[in-house]
Amino acid sequence: MGIRILLIRHGQTDWNIEGRWQGMEDVPLNDVGLAQAQALAEYLVQNPISAIFSSDLQRAAETARLIGERLALRPRLDPRLRELNIGALQGLTYAEMSERHPAAVRQMRDDYMGFIFPEGESRRMLQDRAYDFWQETTAAEPGPEVAIITHGGWIRVLLLHLFPEEMSAGGHAFGNTSITFIEQEADGWRLSQIGSTAHLTEEGQINKDSL
Repeated sequence: MGIRILLIRHGQTDWNIEGRWQGMEDVPLNDVGLAQAQALAEYLVQNPISAIFSSDLQRAAETARLIGERLALRPRLDPRLRELNIGALQGLTYAEMSERHPAAVRQMRDDYMGFIFPEGESRRMLQDRAYDFWQETTAAEPGPEVAIITHGGWIRVLLLHLFPEEMSAGGHAFGNTSITFIEQEADGWRLSQIGSTAHLTEEGQINKDSL
């Protein structure tokens, strides 16, 4: 039997509520985010995992810690799991970006993967480090069920690399603590479910896709 990977976005932060792009800014979970992480942990008690990897940014690391405490697992932190570094645009809403950095916003729209954020990186660079982590981790066969706690942008660019056809239609949302399931089969990897938030109550499903 192959590996099953759970790609999990971190819990909610105040900046998610405000629509501020977080990037590598180290923003903590808010009370809703903590509750979401605890709900996720309870779900994983019923659907056990054998290993946890996490971004070292605190919104992801705290999500991972709460899961790990409930399951008696120690999360392994890896900086390659950090969100896209958007440099000078961190902490801004899209409206603020458009007002203060109109040229950058135009370039970002025109070259989704290749645009390098001022003082930051491009989504192509993010994809390279995401795939580097993916290859190393899956080759090591860390267990039959592995949770990777990371960020919305990270998940999206990895899926664009692994499953370009499935992702080409767009419209995929990765809400806070959403789970994307990837399963290893004899002929390769299969994307079995994208962005499930079935473990959350209606109240917990807030802000589907901010960085």
